[in-house]
Formats: sequence, C-alpha cells, structure tokens
Amino acid sequence: MLRTVRESAGRTREEQALVLQEAQDGRWFDRENLKRWETERRLPVPAWHPLLAKAYGLPVEKIVRAVAASKQWRRLRNRPDSGEGGEEGTEVDRRQFLGAAAAAAATGAVALPGIAEARQGINAALTGSDAGDLAYLDGAFERHRGGYRGRPPTVVLTQMRDDLDLLRDVLSRPHAAAARADLARTAAGITGLVAIIQHDRSDQRDAHGWFSTAEQAARESGDRQMLAWALARHAMVPLNYGAPKAAADLAGRARAEAGQSPSAAAALAAAVNARALAAIGDRQGALRSVADARLIAEHLDGTQAADTWFGYPLQKHHVHLSQAFTLLGRTREAYAEQEAALALTRSPSVMTRALLEMDAALCLHSDGDPTAAADKAVAVWERLPQAYRDGLVRARAETLHQVLPGAAHTRLGEALAS
Repeated sequence: MLRTVRESAGRTREEQALVLQEAQDGRWFDRENLKRWETERRLPVPAWHPLLAKAYGLPVEKIVRAVAASKQWRRLRNRPDSGEGGEEGTEVDRRQFLGAAAAAAATGAVALPGIAEARQGINAALTGSDAGDLAYLDGAFERHRGGYRGRPPTVVLTQMRDDLDLLRDVLSRPHAAAARADLARTAAGITGLVAIIQHDRSDQRDAHGWFSTAEQAARESGDRQMLAWALARHAMVPLNYGAPKAAADLAGRARAEAGQSPSAAAALAAAVNARALAAIGDRQGALRSVADARLIAEHLDGTQAADTWFGYPLQKHHVHLSQAFTLLGRTREAYAEQEAALALTRSPSVMTRALLEMDAALCLHSDGDPTAAADKAVAVWERLPQAYRDGLVRARAETLHQVLPGAAHTRLGEALAS
C-alpha cells in the first residue's frame, strides 16, 4: 500500500522519506525504515501509524488494517501447507496485484487480478447472510464517492481493493435484519463505484457485471433511489460504447424507480436518456428529455446536487447536455454547455476536460470545419497523460475519427495510433 501511494504520486523513496521528515516537523527520518516497510522485512509499530497516515493522506485505521493484513500474510506463508514459500516466491505473489495494476494503466481494459473474484464473492454473499457492521464501510463509501480527485482510474481502483475484501467479509457475517438492509445499501454504493471506474477504463464487460451486483444489492436493501442511481449509472456503459437503445432502456427503468420526487438519479436518467435518444436520431424525444433533466436539476437540494459520483451537480449536468446537443448537431447550445461546464470544473479533472474538448472538436466538424476539428482533437490527445489515453476519452476520440474525412481523418488516426 505504501509503495502504491508513493509511486502514484511519482516520488522516489528518498523523496517520500523527506515527506515523512516534513510531516514530523523536520525531525530526521531514516529512509531505510521506509525500505524495510515497503519490502515487509519490518512492519511499522503503532507509534508510527499517525505519522504514516499524515504523510500518505490515509486514515489511521487503513494503516492499522494494512499492517494486520501483512501479519496475516506472514502467518499464512509460514504454514506447513503453504507451498514453496521462500523470499522470491513471496515477493512475486505479493507484487502480483500491483504489477497487474500498472500493466492495466498502460494497456487499457485489462482485468485487474482479484477484482472479478471480489465481485463474485460479494454477489454470492448478498443472498447468503443477513447483516453486517457498517461503521467502516459507510466511511469507505463516503470517501470513495468523491471521485478521482486527479488520480487515474486504475490507481483509485487499486486503492479500493482492501475495502472490497472487507465488504465481502462483512457480507458473510450474520447480523440483524435492519443492519443487513443498511449493509446491502452500502454494498450497492461501493460496487456501483467500482462499476463506474471500470466503465471509465473501457472494461465494459466488468462494468456491466459490477453494475448488476450493485443493482442486486440495491434491491435487497429496499432503497429504490439507490436502485435508480445504479440503473442510471449503468445506462452510461452502453451509451458511451455504442449501444444507445440499450442505454435508453436502462435510463427508462431508472426513471421508473426514481419516482416523481426530484433526485440525482432522476436527473441523471433524464440526461442519459437525452443523449441516447440523440444518438439514435430521435430529436424530439431527446429535446423533451433535455427539458426534463433541466427541470429536475433546478429542484435538487444540496445533497442531491453534491459534486460526487452519487450526486448530480450542475457541472455534470452541463457535461451531459453538451454531449446531447453535440450529437443533435445543435452546436451553439453545445458550445454554451461546454463553456458552462468548464467554468464549473475544478482542476485537475483531467478526464472531464478532455471529454468536453472532444465534444467541441465534434462540433467544429458539424459546423463544416473538419481540419479544425482534427487539430483540436489531436492537441487534446497529445496533452493527455498516458494513464487517460484508454477508456472513455479514447472512445470519444474514435467516434470523431470515424466521421472525419480525408486528411483530417488521417491526422487524428495517426495521433491515436502513436
């Protein structure tokens, strides 16, 4: 865990040691301690936990749980039936997950080891137990729902792994029925967040699987708003990857579950439906859904309009309408939505900014200037960090590439292939 956080921040061990030194008011910190912890030759004693939490930006309880997990690994490794053992084999096994995560960041939709198995275990547990301790998991859901905050999708997914393991464990414990319902709701939220990340990584199959798990958990909880949210977010998978009719169907189911009261799920469902109908050429239906989304968004309270993966903030509203108007070829309204969205987009928001600029490039093509469209798309692509060059941004760029003619088509194609 310590190495993952350090490397995702682009720091060497020496640089991380300086961060730890600064976190303890400049008192000298021996970088050999960090090396021993990262390689698990030693484990930090409780006196170090608050400093690690401060320097790595993690809750203290996560440090405690990581140390406990390492101790458990040691015990399992030293069992007589544990196989070959040995330092080399242990090091390979321990690094397997992190190595695969790095490979996924470079190659796109590569399944991360253990992620699919975690979903299957959660799926099975949803029907096999009746309670759980929600204290930590409620906090985990609250932390993760805040979005990427400048981190690449694969890094966020890797950081969620411990909480997925805990969720699977808690779901298997017997508890009172009321606590079980709360736990199922939390499970729906956390698994839905994993689905969102897999969608952004372009792992469509796994995203569908995780959304199905989230929907199952939401039904078990009895929370129709949670189910509506899962369905509305699920609709974005077929919407963004070439199946708008399927997206419209899921969005319609989400609206039915959301009911008549204004909610983030209802607003999102209307916006997704507008985009889906625009994609299949139903202009009037799309414009009705745009109006519907605007009306609902105007009546959301602060919680429903929160800037999280669970809310429907005004910025996301403009992002969705930008895509709807772009697909409709109504470029003046699309440009206005893009401008409004960018004005509300907090830095860095790498993916959101790239998607909005790709919409603007498609608008340039609709306005009859394919050369300018290609130039803009290429400029966006060349500025994009490598970790974001697969998944949703690539899908949006390839959509533009398919419709560009001649030299513009070639220019963008070469950039995407580089």
